[in-house]
Amino acid sequence: MSIDVNSLIERIVKEEVEKFVESNDKVASDIVPVGVSARHVHVSQKDLEVLFGENATLTKKKELMGGQFAAEECVTLLGSKLNAIEKVRILGPVRQETQVELAKTDAIKLKINAPIRESGKISGSASITIVGPKGAINLNEGCIIAKRHIHMSPKEAAAMNVIDNDFVNIKVPGERGGIFTNVQVRVHDTYTLEMHIDTDEANAFGIKCGQHLKLIK
Repeated sequence: MSIDVNSLIERIVKEEVEKFVESNDKVASDIVPVGVSARHVHVSQKDLEVLFGENATLTKKKELMGGQFAAEECVTLLGSKLNAIEKVRILGPVRQETQVELAKTDAIKLKINAPIRESGKISGSASITIVGPKGAINLNEGCIIAKRHIHMSPKEAAAMNVIDNDFVNIKVPGERGGIFTNVQVRVHDTYTLEMHIDTDEANAFGIKCGQHLKLIK
């Protein structure tokens, strides 16, 4: 029986390519890039105009995921006893409510007892004062430490076998490695895969922005 060598080679190559793709898909399905979020502020249009003047708008500096962006505009944060942190960037677009997100170290410096919360859930959170070039806002609540979380699209969530509001663990390699527990999964069509932690968490584990970490369930 004669053998078509070319067909045989073609079939073998195709099988090996399929194995390679399948293997890499399995590896990719548990690898998450990390973004390190510095302290920042989200503002309502009303509060933006108090801080920067009537009809003020945000000037886009850098595109972020989900239609968000880092703005050129910055403010000063005042805590109790007038402790201050200057040049804190605003993220746009404007929101329904103004919110300040800090790392724990920032909260200690400002002498604020900010709770760990999911972004947007500010009821009963810490008070803080925001100062802009045209005015100041005294928030009775709205200052939080953001809960660590992973943004992902529905397709990425399916590949990782997780759903919105699941909680997973993330393994960090290296000399100061360890495991992040209680990492919230947030799924939306506008999201791309990225874990968000604050500067305290990144520094404690020796993590750099853009580093790839492993999801474990």
